[in-house]
Amino acid sequence: MKKQFFLNLSLALLLCTGTTFAQRVDTVAVLSPSMHKTVKSVVVLPASYDQSPEKRYPVVYLLHGHGGNYAAYVNQTRPQLPQDASNMEFIAVCPDGGRDSWYWDSPADPKNRYETFVASELVKYIDKHYRTKADRTGRAITGFSMGGHGALWLAFRHPETFGACGSMSGGVDIRPFPDQWGMKRWLGEYADHPKVWDDYTVATQLYRLRPEPHVLGGRSNDWLGKSEVRRPAIIIDCGTDDFFYGVNLALHEAMLHNNIAHTFIVRPGSHNHDYWRNALEYQLLFFHNYFDREAQPQ
Repeated sequence: MKKQFFLNLSLALLLCTGTTFAQRVDTVAVLSPSMHKTVKSVVVLPASYDQSPEKRYPVVYLLHGHGGNYAAYVNQTRPQLPQDASNMEFIAVCPDGGRDSWYWDSPADPKNRYETFVASELVKYIDKHYRTKADRTGRAITGFSMGGHGALWLAFRHPETFGACGSMSGGVDIRPFPDQWGMKRWLGEYADHPKVWDDYTVATQLYRLRPEPHVLGGRSNDWLGKSEVRRPAIIIDCGTDDFFYGVNLALHEAMLHNNIAHTFIVRPGSHNHDYWRNALEYQLLFFHNYFDREAQPQ
């Protein structure tokens, strides 16, 4: 009993020590040359950031869902995100993805280039203005709903930029929903452009990841033959009552069939912020472990 008391007291003191200094939550306006406008993002800095001027931090990019904005995570999905950033020592970046951009470079509207903005312009801005671990091993990206699609879309297409990725209740196959969530605004009508819809859905991007090579030892993200780009570490989460559950399950089965390593979590739950608040806690731990693993000498 006495030992348990001192264990709990030690843990409490450790947590208090780690949060002596306040974390910072900034809102920045980042110029997007490709879209000729500024785009807002929330940037969350851990409590230790201003106290450790030599330290560089990994970055987790968090993409919001349809109808949301850059403040969705700190205001609704996970208000404790600043504490998460301090406890795990990472920088969180929550960009505005527009009401319904789906994080594409639209083939129908050249003014909608959120893939370029997030995967290139925003990453360069964050690396220039903050003390980041400025390579793929120090970056992860995830999101919920539309943002879950966006996170996998960007990570699969830009593995040189993001070393880990996730999706929470993501719309990972858009084709069953041709009239929903404004997608035809950016891709055209499904009946008129089925090839475009095939090309712009996460479910058809698995070829970019390639099958797992047979290796002895080494890390989970081993080099792909002679390629200089490594597969991202992947975590996918979806509730059984979610309208996207079917497409997430199909993606999981396709990844198993293609021997693509990933973590797949299924729990009771539907398409809401309560589910994503819990899911994000597990995804942040997944990314924290990834960053720690990559920081170890080979």
